[in-house]
Amino acid sequence: MSLITLQNVDYGVGGPLLLANVGLSIDAGERIALIGRNGAGKSTLLKLLAGDIKPDDGEVRVEGGVRIARLEQEVPAGAEGDVWDVVAAGLGQLGAWLAEYHHLSHADHVDTDALARVQSKIEDAEGWSLDQRVTETLTRLDLDGDALFSGLSGGMKRRVLLARALVSSPDVLLLDEPTNHLDIAAIDWLEGFLKAWPGALVFVTHDRRFLRALATRIVEIDRGQVTSWPGDWANYERRREERLNAEAQENARFDKLLAQEEVWIRQGIKARRTRDEGRVRRLKAMRSERSQRRDLTGNVRMEVAQGDASGRKVIELKDVSFGYGGQAIVSDLSTAVMRGDRIGLIGPNGSGKTTLLKLLLGELAPTLGTVKLGSTLQVAYFDQYRATLREDWNAIENVAEGRESVEINGRPKHIIGYLQDFLFTPERARAPITRLSGGERNRLLLAKLFAQPSNLLVMDEPTNDLDVETLELLEDLLSDYQGTLLLVSHDRDFLDNVVTSTLVMEGAGHVGDYVGGYTDWLRQRPETAASLQPAARPAAQAVASATPAAAAAKRKLSYKDARELEQLPVRIEALETRLSELTEAMNAPAFYQRGSEGIATHNAALAATQAELDAAYARWAELDG
Repeated sequence: MSLITLQNVDYGVGGPLLLANVGLSIDAGERIALIGRNGAGKSTLLKLLAGDIKPDDGEVRVEGGVRIARLEQEVPAGAEGDVWDVVAAGLGQLGAWLAEYHHLSHADHVDTDALARVQSKIEDAEGWSLDQRVTETLTRLDLDGDALFSGLSGGMKRRVLLARALVSSPDVLLLDEPTNHLDIAAIDWLEGFLKAWPGALVFVTHDRRFLRALATRIVEIDRGQVTSWPGDWANYERRREERLNAEAQENARFDKLLAQEEVWIRQGIKARRTRDEGRVRRLKAMRSERSQRRDLTGNVRMEVAQGDASGRKVIELKDVSFGYGGQAIVSDLSTAVMRGDRIGLIGPNGSGKTTLLKLLLGELAPTLGTVKLGSTLQVAYFDQYRATLREDWNAIENVAEGRESVEINGRPKHIIGYLQDFLFTPERARAPITRLSGGERNRLLLAKLFAQPSNLLVMDEPTNDLDVETLELLEDLLSDYQGTLLLVSHDRDFLDNVVTSTLVMEGAGHVGDYVGGYTDWLRQRPETAASLQPAARPAAQAVASATPAAAAAKRKLSYKDARELEQLPVRIEALETRLSELTEAMNAPAFYQRGSEGIATHNAALAATQAELDAAYARWAELDG
């Protein structure tokens, strides 16, 4: 049953429509991942679904009695008071009366008259059951109702706001970047919670593992068009690639025909006799159609300004301890960071990851032990709180700092051109940064960071608010970086794809040192570190229990299956090479000079190779599982 239906919805904010002729329905119980490039209109669509804004044209129809709640991307400015107040605010006016009753009844000196007045209002509205619901929601999300909201960490504030959204028992829950500022344990908990939640869910996220774990349908916003893709993320990626290839072919065919017509119109007056007026009109229509085409948004073109090579040993810690107020943050840590290492720092919010970073960089002196920094270090620092951006400067001023160009690996580049590589138009680059979205600010920080020559790159939560395409490009860039990387991140896929080792805050001052990324740490971690992941989630427990003993219990393969497993990597590599060759051939100008039959044959070979590759990966997972 459809809970919310959008029919022919248009919405614009100047220029081309942000959302054009949207048709979409949200059914009971489904979990929809809403994806698209930064600025594509994802948050806008959530606001339309919530009824917070109205469409310019078309209709948003909500079935009678359907309750909708929305978790915003940023903590709202008006959220204040204690946690009980903030959560109760999700019940509207009745929630305000319940919050007032809660305060009056918990005061040292009870005002009986005021208490009686508000009690009467709640009784008239039959609201006592909702008072119990607030208490149950706080318990369910492990929140202290008496804690002051303003004193909570960013992750805990997000959990409180989720409680506020849930307290009204919505039929449809809208979540905008719910994993922002959450640590890995909280993200894992949220995954499990939302999987068990019975209502319909529409969410925006940059966390690919979170998306894959939850989504039953993908809805994409691309150049104003909203397209629904049933199934999981892997199915979406494959089918989207096919659609983009078909679109590129059609555009190439159209552009070739248009070019031919432009040549004809320039041949002179003889070609434009009265009997050819229909052809002239067709050319005008084609020009109009081409001018209205919205081309695919380009990708960020990132390049790091490489500094001089550092010494072989970048940082060395010997028997380092550090703490605050008698609480150990780091105890007896000895480790060495070598040139070219890519190290991830993992741990719950508040566990001391930033403190460990400062110890590694020599910004904090240890209580005990020694920290030795290598020679000729050039450090570039990405700050998750964006404190390095000046709010009174625009994007150009923040990156160029008075210069007209930046120098990237010995090549000068005009600041406007450099910022265009990070998808800033000249107008956007000159706009005050107070008008930039979260994703734009993160891209601006990356632009500022990568303009600095460095051989030690320090990145504290760089993935927040970035779209998937930019995330994947950033992964490739960091993997090719010639210097040393220290990375704090709660994005599990990002850690797996970038780092070569991890330092894990395991509690009581112990810092574990592990080879590999996040998934490798899960396999290697001692039982004492299991508290970093919630025990309630079966999937997490299954991964965590993959100890050597558990691995030994895997089923024994037959000779034939073992032989097949041994040969699969070679087969997969050959198929990936073949797929790359077929895709590369489509990028050549001569490709579109073939006849339609040749193009169709090529596309069939591409689809068949992709299917073979998918089957080979599935078989590998089956045999190696």
